[in-house]
Amino acid sequence: MSALVVDTSVWIDFFSGREVPALEDALFQGNVVLPPIVIAELISGARTPRDRASIEDLLTDLAVQETTLAHWIRVGELRQHLSRRGVSVSVPDAHVAQCALDRNAVLLSRDTVFPDIAAVTRLRLLTE
Repeated sequence: MSALVVDTSVWIDFFSGREVPALEDALFQGNVVLPPIVIAELISGARTPRDRASIEDLLTDLAVQETTLAHWIRVGELRQHLSRRGVSVSVPDAHVAQCALDRNAVLLSRDTVFPDIAAVTRLRLLTE
């Protein structure tokens, strides 16, 4: 399997104890990539110091997508491209999608905006 970029919606389910087979397989294979915004969203949503420590322990072992200036320019271009096609997305969602596009990776998400993005881009999406 190619790299798997994992959106916050999936991590929330995973940390809540729900089974996420695609994520579990990718973790086992070492194929998970984290968009930096997902790290911030997960840490900010931790309810207790123990939850935060558990999240941080897992995330420190995973690859983080490098986000250069060129990446952020592509995020803006993606939002512009999507807007012209009637798809409105937030900067964080465009960033997550662009991380997957930059790596030619599959995006694992349960967020309803990503199928709209995939419909008008080359984003490869996995939902489960």
